[in-house]
Formats: sequence, C-alpha cells, structure tokens
Amino acid sequence: MAVTFNSQFLFSIIISISILISTSHSQLTTSYYQKTCPKFDQIMQDTTTNKQINSPTTAAGALRLFFHDCLVDGCDASVLVSSTHFNKAERDADINLSLPGDGFDVVVRAKTALELTCPGVVSCSDILAVATRNLVTMMGGPFYNVKLGRRDGRVSSAWRVEGNLPRPSMNVNQLIALFKSKGFSVQEMVALTGAHTIGFSHCSEFSNDIYNYSRTVKVDPSYNPRYAAGLRSACADYHKNPSLSVFNDVMTPRNFDNAYFQNLPKGLGVLKSDRALMMDGRTRPFVEWYAKDQKAFFEAFSRAMEKLSLLQVKTGWNGEIRRRCDSIN
Repeated sequence: MAVTFNSQFLFSIIISISILISTSHSQLTTSYYQKTCPKFDQIMQDTTTNKQINSPTTAAGALRLFFHDCLVDGCDASVLVSSTHFNKAERDADINLSLPGDGFDVVVRAKTALELTCPGVVSCSDILAVATRNLVTMMGGPFYNVKLGRRDGRVSSAWRVEGNLPRPSMNVNQLIALFKSKGFSVQEMVALTGAHTIGFSHCSEFSNDIYNYSRTVKVDPSYNPRYAAGLRSACADYHKNPSLSVFNDVMTPRNFDNAYFQNLPKGLGVLKSDRALMMDGRTRPFVEWYAKDQKAFFEAFSRAMEKLSLLQVKTGWNGEIRRRCDSIN
C-alpha cells in the first residue's frame, strides 16, 4: 500500500529535526558531568596540577595543543589521534610535528583516571578544553568558563591542517584574514596571541630572521640588537639539534601575564608574527592597551578563549566519546 505524506506532516518532521539539532548544541553547559561523572572537576584539577608540578612545560604545551585542535575543524580532539597505515592524522602534519609531548600526556593521564571512575562518559575534547583552562589559571592567568558536552571528532587528516593555523612568518594581513575566517575580530586575535606569554618557539621557526634576513643584513632590524645577539647565541647549534628552542617571553616565561605585550615595543618578540603586531595600525593599539592594563588583557583573553572553545564543536550524533584519545572508536 502506498504511503503518502502531506506537506504539514513533512513540515512537522523538519521542525522536529531542527529542534533536535538545536537542543544538541544547547546541551553544552558548565555542569554537564554533574550527575554522570560527579568527580570530573576534582580529577581534572588533580591531574593537571600534578602534571604541571612535575613537568613545568605542560601548560604551554596544552595551550598550544588546544589552539591547534580548535582552529582545524573545531574543538573535537582530532589533533590527538595517531596516524595509521591508512591515514596520516593531523598531529603528523608539518606544522604539528613540534607540538610538545606534555600537552598530549596530560590529556592521556586525565582520560585514564576518568575512565576508571566513569567509563565512556567524558570526551577527550572536553578534557583538553578543561586541562588548558586549569593550566592557564595555574600559571597565574585568568579563570574562564568552559562549557562541556563536546563529542570527539571521527575524522583526523593531515591534509586538512594547512591554511587553518597561523605560521610564524605570516604578516598581519594574513593573520587577520585567517582569524576572520574563523569568526574572530582583530582584537580577539591579538588577545589570543597573548598566549605567547608562556611557552617557547623552536629556533628553526625564526632562524632566517637572526642569521639570514637579507642579502645585506643578517638580522631583522625589528629585533632589539642585544636580544637578537642573545637569540643567535642560544640557537647556534639548531642545525645539529632541531629541538633547540627559546622562551617566547624572555622576561617572565613561567608566568601568564601581560609581559608579552610589554616586550613587543622593545623589539623583544621572538617570532616575526609577534613583532608585526606592533608595526601595524590595526593591531598596535591593542598591543599598547594590553601592555598597560593586564586586567583588560585577561578579560579579553577569557572572552576569546570561551569563544574559541565553542568553535565548531560536535555534539550528539555528530561525534563520539572515544575510548582512547589517540584512536577513533
């Protein structure tokens, strides 16, 4: 017997599906695990604290890992997935090869502890988001809200990375265009770049600027001369040791503060993309503002991080709760 659907019935189905999709997105809340995993917050706090105490580079590693995850297809923990014989994953893309191991490790430790307490409940993407926030706060940075309920992505491909992450050699036009494509304003971009107040950069990322800037000048003149000399000395063996690196913030490398912005007018930015922020009329006012007012920087950074943490999140059927963070179910 033929079945016919009138337009009103079809409309009802469409509305129902729309409500379902809308509801799945609205499920993100700061208390998402209150009933399903009541010890979530405590486990995350204990794990991140212990890891940071034992490995002081963890905070910077997790923060960079979080950025690299969210800016490529959203905050779905796809950067955590390991490659297989059949798939080259995001973490093996050229720009991700230098991601610090401590960032991955803190997520694995938290996932292991949570699986013992509430198996199959907490996503790896939520773990990375909360670990990053906890570690930023532990370093002296601002506390900001992290809504929970993300699902982990089912796709992780190296070829999807290129063009979605800022590179150290980018000029301001390129940086603004990239962040605009993700929905971020110039001010939000500058605030997020303030994450460079902790962490380090590999010498290979800026070697041309200190050894071979042009045919006539070896060092980029936008550097403070004494600082450039220090970088040349610190990076002297980078060809033999590709992992050689220097702190992004030479003044207070272990504190999350506004010293990064105070450094830029003095020519103390490690990367070309850092120093460029001070030389462009669209970004300079925000650099100068945050250099003078740490509270303003913290407020702007918090808002931008909350926004970033919701970028293209997967919920409901659009994702999964991985059993292991490095492997799609």
